[in-house]
Amino acid sequence: MVTDAKMAKLNLPNGVRVSGTGMSESMGENFGYIFGALGLAIILVYMLMCALFESLLTPLVIMFTLPQAIAGGLLALYITGTVMSIISMIGFIMLIGLVTKNAILLCDVTNQLRQKGLTKHEALVAAGEARLRPILMTTVAMIGGMLPMAISNAENSELRAPMAITVIGGLCLSMFLTLLVIPVLYDIVDTVWHWILQTPWLSGIRKQTEDKEEEWLASRSDDFDPTDIA
Repeated sequence: MVTDAKMAKLNLPNGVRVSGTGMSESMGENFGYIFGALGLAIILVYMLMCALFESLLTPLVIMFTLPQAIAGGLLALYITGTVMSIISMIGFIMLIGLVTKNAILLCDVTNQLRQKGLTKHEALVAAGEARLRPILMTTVAMIGGMLPMAISNAENSELRAPMAITVIGGLCLSMFLTLLVIPVLYDIVDTVWHWILQTPWLSGIRKQTEDKEEEWLASRSDDFDPTDIA
């Protein structure tokens, strides 16, 4: 990026141009492939969650953890003075699968509690309390596993450190923001969706949604207790 900016300031005569070749050209191509893999991973994760939740809205709320993770990874790279590279981009791809699990825990338990009769706000509070410890434990464990790679001084450790720094930064920021942002977004998206369903031309969809919720509730056992959630 810096080289491109400097080349743009050169006063070149007509018919003369400067372009990068060799490693520079290869890096540009590799970044294109990495960004393509990043986009494909996001699409596949969203499709998988749509199939698991049988909904388009809940996975949409969960996907809002990705901007938090990306911001955390970029912030960690900036603080440590690490340049963006192919290895750090691999860390961002890893974050797509790692950070969504916290929001999945919250949204899944919230849906279960609402099916059991709790109001939306009661379910969000109870889910946050029940899933706080598992979220903290799993995130701290993953950060601890990446920490030796990030601070290692062994030979060629600088090749692997950017990936670990990216993952650690994304996990740290996402861990705290998920507990705050995801419940708020869940509330907003659910409120907007139910407001849309109140329109007359969507009454059929509303009736199908209510019937589906009743069938799901009938299939669940009656001894569900939020305090039993580990």
